Amino acid sequence: MFLPAHPRAAILSLPYPMTHFVADDGERIHVKISGDGPPIAMLHGWTASHREWAPFLEQLTSDYRVYRWDARGHGGHRLLCDTVPTVQRMARDLRNLFDHYQLDQVIAVGHSLGALTLWQYIMENGCRNLRKVCIIDQSPKLLTDDSWLNGIYGDFDRERSTVFLRHLASDFAESVLRLGGMGLNQRAREKYRDHPQSLDKARKWLREQDPAPLIACWQSLTEADYRATLDRIDIPALLVYGGASNYYRSETAHYVKSRIANAVLHVYEGTDHSPHQWQRERFIRDLRDFIDSPSSDRRTVCETSPASD
Repeated sequence: MFLPAHPRAAILSLPYPMTHFVADDGERIHVKISGDGPPIAMLHGWTASHREWAPFLEQLTSDYRVYRWDARGHGGHRLLCDTVPTVQRMARDLRNLFDHYQLDQVIAVGHSLGALTLWQYIMENGCRNLRKVCIIDQSPKLLTDDSWLNGIYGDFDRERSTVFLRHLASDFAESVLRLGGMGLNQRAREKYRDHPQSLDKARKWLREQDPAPLIACWQSLTEADYRATLDRIDIPALLVYGGASNYYRSETAHYVKSRIANAVLHVYEGTDHSPHQWQRERFIRDLRDFIDSPSSDRRTVCETSPASD
């Protein structure tokens, strides 16, 4: 999901040209490829783009070949095909990416929508072509009900989702900002309520996007349920969650950890839905340690880090 840029989220302009591959329905999927070494695929959040990962390239490209796509319907690219950009279609696009570039033993990093795309891929393919996965601040089921409180806000049920879809259709940009700004994170609530002008850059970006494919994508996310898929993850998994996430309570992170046999969980206290952006040095250190550690030595642990200054 989308979060407006915060003071530490400056976008870097790096000289890596954008290329594309053609998915099996004829759509062009745009991707930036940089570095050399074992492959890392980095999947951004809803309404975001490949630029989400720019702050981490310097620490990765010396040792890894990094693939950063703009997911179908994202990044301002006009769609050429009529295919609805659902999470199911994006998982197929990921399979197409692996096939096109002949990738195997991939380290896959997914934030928000990117995490859901990975879970959809694993639901359909198992852990084929994957070596390890990193999941950032996501629930396996977004909508809540009487028996599931680990989705958005802890009380975002189908009725609230229907209302939100109507709001997206009438004012897409403001509805997206409100979803993050009126959630569980107190700092985000105060910013949205008391300083709405501070979100003008994010508001402008969202208004420049074509809302139709993004709304279709969102609707597919709310219909998905990956709780059973977590049990199928038989490769090491790094879980990074915000201790003050806009959307999820701490129970969500611990639920995900409890369902993946070979998982390590880091909770970055005081950070929101984008913990990797607020504690960049910690994240890249945790990610590299995770990648470099022998798989056979990985055990299920949980670590909590203090909030950054």
